[in-house]
Amino acid sequence: MSLRRKACIVGAYEHPTRKAPDKTVAQLHAECARGALADAGLRLEDVDGYFCAGDAPGLGPLSMAEYLGLNLRHVDSTDTGGSAYLVHVSHAAQAIAAGKCDVALITLAGRPRSEAQSLNSGPRVVGSAVPDAPWEAAYGVNAVNMYALAAARHMHEYGTTSEQLAWIKVAAAAHAQHNPHAMLREPVTVDDVLRSPLIADPLRKLDCCVVSDGGGALVMTRPEIARTLKRPVIHLLGAGESLKGQDKGRVNLTTSAAAISGPIAFAEAGVQPRDIQYASVYDSFTITVLIQLEDLGFCKKGEGGRFVADGGLIAGVGRLPVNTDGGGLCNNHPANRGGMTKIIEAVRQLRGEAHPAVQVKNCALALAQGTGGLLGSRHGSATVILERD
Repeated sequence: MSLRRKACIVGAYEHPTRKAPDKTVAQLHAECARGALADAGLRLEDVDGYFCAGDAPGLGPLSMAEYLGLNLRHVDSTDTGGSAYLVHVSHAAQAIAAGKCDVALITLAGRPRSEAQSLNSGPRVVGSAVPDAPWEAAYGVNAVNMYALAAARHMHEYGTTSEQLAWIKVAAAAHAQHNPHAMLREPVTVDDVLRSPLIADPLRKLDCCVVSDGGGALVMTRPEIARTLKRPVIHLLGAGESLKGQDKGRVNLTTSAAAISGPIAFAEAGVQPRDIQYASVYDSFTITVLIQLEDLGFCKKGEGGRFVADGGLIAGVGRLPVNTDGGGLCNNHPANRGGMTKIIEAVRQLRGEAHPAVQVKNCALALAQGTGGLLGSRHGSATVILERD
């Protein structure tokens, strides 16, 4: 079933906090939910579909529906890590198109900063029930070294340089200086990135995302409901989702599952990468952005370094504005899952509500891309393409 213009995003809200020692995760979910509904001009009583992932406390939708006082006829707790919230946009659209719900609420929230959880260091702790754990635990697998493997291999295969990766951070910082809520608002240079401490060769401290509390939420409805509200109508044009694993040992570290989810989304939307005016691309690390841009078709495989260099991702300067809120590298990475904020900034751009310094002129077509898991091993990917009515 094609999702093209079958559902609309009518509400979006990003929690302003970056550290919330005095709030529970459930409270953050609730505040995000109320913020997105207020943005849409709707109420909790209007919600009949609810979508959340593994960041939700307790029993996920069961616990949160009770906490929020929702009366539901459709729920979904699909979890693919940081890409889950883009998957939820697709699944919510499917549910709306099938008549399973009329108003879908999607929430994300977490407190990794207050709870001193780090995405970028320390061994990855997994339970014995996880089938891959015994084979990888001995090697001290964690997020940063698995992304570093992908970066090192890309450099070996294609001659990508640390300087080129640094430009991705430079672009994020150039945008973040205009975001009053961003954790890191100071502009940086390529030399600043290259002089930052080495974390896992070849990735340095400034190649890594921030760790933040916070969250966000989205509200989706049928188009006929959307047009009765007072917000700009943002249509879902196309969506794709996929997974990538170790392929029985035939590992390609330079390709992500975006190589599958991206073409699915573009085919459904009926557009090409060259048509996209703005892109939100998951940026847990600089290499994450580069590989996804290649896999999505914005440049050929191996040419990502040249594509991002010299300000290629900076609004008003480069060939493709990316992550104009500062992204996970500078703005926030709530619950160590940044997919939600990727959609929110795409909605801002399409509504014309991004900061004037980074707003894409007459932005009508945007892409949001999420990756969840580890780029160097197994991960989920989801791509959505959005259009202003």
